[in-house]
Amino acid sequence: MAYNLIGKDFTPMDVEAKVTGRAKYAEDFRADNMVFCKTLTSSIPHAKIRSIDTSEALKMQGVLGILTADDVPQFPPPAPPILAKDEVHYVGEPILAIAAESELIAAEALEAIKIDYQQLPHVIDPLESLFPGGPNASSAGNVAAGQIKLQTVKWEAADFAAAGDAKLPMGRAAEEWSFGDVDAGFKAAKVTIEETFVTGTYSHNCMETRSTFAYWQGGKCFLHGSNQSHTSAIANISRYIGIEPENLVLIAEYCGGGFGSKIPGYPNMAVAALLSKKINRPVMHRITRTDEYGIGAARPGFQGYIKMGFRADGKLLAADMYLIQESGPSATAGDFRAAGNALTLMYQPDAVKFRSVPVLTNTVPVGAHRGPGENQFAALVEPMMDKAARQLGVDRIAIRRINAPDSKGTVGKERGPLTSAFQKEALDKMALLFKWNERKKKSGQRVGNKVTGIGIGQGYHSAGTNGFDGLLRITPDGLLHVHTGIGNLGTYSHSATARVAADMLNYEWANTVIERGDTRRGLPFNSPQAGSLSASTQSRTMYVAALDMKDKLTDIAAKSLGGTAADYVLGKEKVVHKSDTSKSITYKQAVQKAMELGGKYVGKEVPDDLNPITKNSVAMIAGSGLIAVAKDNLPRVGVTPGLSATMAEIELDVETGKFEIKEMLCVADCGTVLHPLGLGHQISGGNVMGIGMVMERHIYDPKLGIPASVGFHQGKLPTYLDVPVEVAWAAVEKPDPQNPIGVKGVGEPVLGSGASAITSAIADALGGHLFNRTPVTPDMILNHLAGRPPAHKPLQVNAV
Repeated sequence: MAYNLIGKDFTPMDVEAKVTGRAKYAEDFRADNMVFCKTLTSSIPHAKIRSIDTSEALKMQGVLGILTADDVPQFPPPAPPILAKDEVHYVGEPILAIAAESELIAAEALEAIKIDYQQLPHVIDPLESLFPGGPNASSAGNVAAGQIKLQTVKWEAADFAAAGDAKLPMGRAAEEWSFGDVDAGFKAAKVTIEETFVTGTYSHNCMETRSTFAYWQGGKCFLHGSNQSHTSAIANISRYIGIEPENLVLIAEYCGGGFGSKIPGYPNMAVAALLSKKINRPVMHRITRTDEYGIGAARPGFQGYIKMGFRADGKLLAADMYLIQESGPSATAGDFRAAGNALTLMYQPDAVKFRSVPVLTNTVPVGAHRGPGENQFAALVEPMMDKAARQLGVDRIAIRRINAPDSKGTVGKERGPLTSAFQKEALDKMALLFKWNERKKKSGQRVGNKVTGIGIGQGYHSAGTNGFDGLLRITPDGLLHVHTGIGNLGTYSHSATARVAADMLNYEWANTVIERGDTRRGLPFNSPQAGSLSASTQSRTMYVAALDMKDKLTDIAAKSLGGTAADYVLGKEKVVHKSDTSKSITYKQAVQKAMELGGKYVGKEVPDDLNPITKNSVAMIAGSGLIAVAKDNLPRVGVTPGLSATMAEIELDVETGKFEIKEMLCVADCGTVLHPLGLGHQISGGNVMGIGMVMERHIYDPKLGIPASVGFHQGKLPTYLDVPVEVAWAAVEKPDPQNPIGVKGVGEPVLGSGASAITSAIADALGGHLFNRTPVTPDMILNHLAGRPPAHKPLQVNAV
């Protein structure tokens, strides 16, 4: 189908505000009588709180009030608390908040507060917690996750003794599943790869910290926050504040980075709101970079084991994987499950055995981080595919292609269906564009102290869902208003998906207005801007809303001009009779007729299956124009996989242990391309974050449990000096048949393919040596080249 807007570049409507500095983020807002608050956080990793003495702080001039755990809703462990009540679980955990006339007064008041702690044993290594008699990160237990109750799990000493120092101990799992005959698969294998690995934790490091501004008016809480989702987060944020969703006005026009850590709202958002309610003043809660490290979330780490058995042609026959997840202090991450699914989808093995244990640790909270689970898996396992290819004597592209999913592929322990998969085509296109057959000859070539490495990486993340609501409005001036509640993470999904509705209704883009960022604008219940969902999911809601608008426009034309709705089609912002083009009405005229007709045409009557948030939003705008609203009930069966493949060429300096990325190319299987420039930014940015996965790290003092990598510099984020001048990109451009426009998301898999292309390239430059670890640091490379043992133990975590 030919489109006028879809697939074309455009300038999103909020770009000018961003580049000129007019965009207002949460901490840019002010109000009369506004005060500031600051939080007091734990200085030790694990302790009971015996007492808190705030008497001296409350005597200070300018101090207005204190918020403690007794003032906020309580959520039992392993859920993260808003403020710690009886026990703290990591350095940086918020304990109380204090409001004052200025930030300086609030900071000085914090110094006057005395807390009496009873220090408890802490743990930063999951294996230490699983050892008999090892410390628990919480008094209530050491193992928990969604669908896994908080419990204490200790393995047998024999489990550790059998493994030794170099292999992963594998005691009783908290969760396990399998399919196929794993033993038979290994028995039939020509080559078996068996490895132990570690993926490091590292912070999200969002540019915008989690600052929040809140006040109350007319019984409603007005909250300005940094959140990557909008209407899908309302229920959770309301739960933290302790109010009904209809009493929350959420203003979040811009979000300076989230990467998964700001999906449904977070506990800190309630602090300003509840303190404002307590002292009856608007409250600004500005979060420092140090505060952000403590509450801003991190990617969970894995200590893992994998065994893979390959047929002579490279087909993966069987796989056995065991993951121990470093989960931080609460059950907020399911990365281990996602990694298991990634194994089944990316390589389509005939048989799989999967086991896992999510272990609580006294480190900062963890959560979804751009491709949670799948990308840690890809970064470590893709170089193992190269190892298998070398031992089998097959091409490194070929081994990936024979295992890559197609549209008949399956995913997960139930081996569920896929809506589409064109990874083989992505690999073919990548090999062609990157000139694989010529370039692979450069592998291992040395010129002076530089060795060339060629890397190949793949990435996967589910990339679409359904069941949300679409809402459109044509106002009396004839403009199309697209109401969107997906948030503004910086990907411009709000604009790219809005063009679906504009295209279907034959609107000029200049005559389209996007209503977003403030629930008072009448925003429908839409997908979280997370999980690579936005493009696919929101394009569906735009489609069903546009169909409803089309039906109403043609119905109004028939009522106005005669005949039936089937006699009319949509022209350029007008409705035209199919056989008599002299019969037509403009959309502006149709709106006037709608206002006369009332009822469903102006939002006074709505479908019963809409979400309550959408119904409330339609009520806000009812009577202001011709309104179309519908729930996405279109059929969808199976998982919609976003897939990508990346190649990279590096030069590794054998004298410094550093490497330079010379070229990088990524090809995405993302269906129909909505916005080429936006897609290019997503692919490039994702691959750069993949480079970061190979560099960034958390470091903790194992004796004291104190973090040593707070902030951008210590976290070792990549800079312009670490990334290639350009990340070239392309798309397969095969539509997904279960999306009406053919769209699939791709924001997350590109990080995984980027990271694994670099780990693969490093191994290639070193003659196939696998570090089986991220990050990969220069000292690791130098120690290997010098034949020295690494500075860390094989399974050590949170180390330099």
